[in-house]
Amino acid sequence: MNTDFLVKEQVINALQFRHATKNFDNSKKISEEDFNFILEAGRLSPSSLGFEPWKFLIIQNPELRERLKEVSLGAVSQLDTASHFIIILSRTDVRYDSDYIFKHMKSVQKMPDEIMEFISNALKDTQEARGIINNERALNDWSSKQSYIAMANMMTSAALIGIDSCPMEGFNYDEVENILKEENLIKGENWKPSVMVAFGYRKEDPKRAKTRRNLDEIIEFV
Repeated sequence: MNTDFLVKEQVINALQFRHATKNFDNSKKISEEDFNFILEAGRLSPSSLGFEPWKFLIIQNPELRERLKEVSLGAVSQLDTASHFIIILSRTDVRYDSDYIFKHMKSVQKMPDEIMEFISNALKDTQEARGIINNERALNDWSSKQSYIAMANMMTSAALIGIDSCPMEGFNYDEVENILKEENLIKGENWKPSVMVAFGYRKEDPKRAKTRRNLDEIIEFV
């Protein structure tokens, strides 16, 4: 059988398999090897100019999960039952001339000085064109949107190996941020909670089949 066909079939089957799991089987835990695979999918995810404006907090401490439940009404059952629970943080210090941007270009991307200057100017033009250059909230929103790419890749990768997941926005962002600061998990002012995602094994199958609009309703070739 054609290898390309098999790969395509595996991906589509994984996307059909995935659903927003509300209750996980808390007797089943994801192996270290499998969870590292999921995290690697997040690490390798694309971001604007490769600046990786995210951090993955894996919340396994039961006491911390209990605290988070009080301010995360959309994640209570997942905090109770998920094998692994992640809060993705997004950076606030992503202006074109920030220390973080230059440190990342130099230390991670290993760019020579002239390329760093070119990329910084290109990022400045982009941020000016989008009207976000002097707006900390808008800059963080830009980072936060990118964190969803990493989350989606982790969820799809999990589904490919039969692991369930659930993304969640149903939490009080300020209160979660306060808790993480109190726990010394957010240090300084350069991080904010972006989104939560839980991983584990479903306790029961979905009660109805996945529904989506037809392809011809959502695409238009121009």
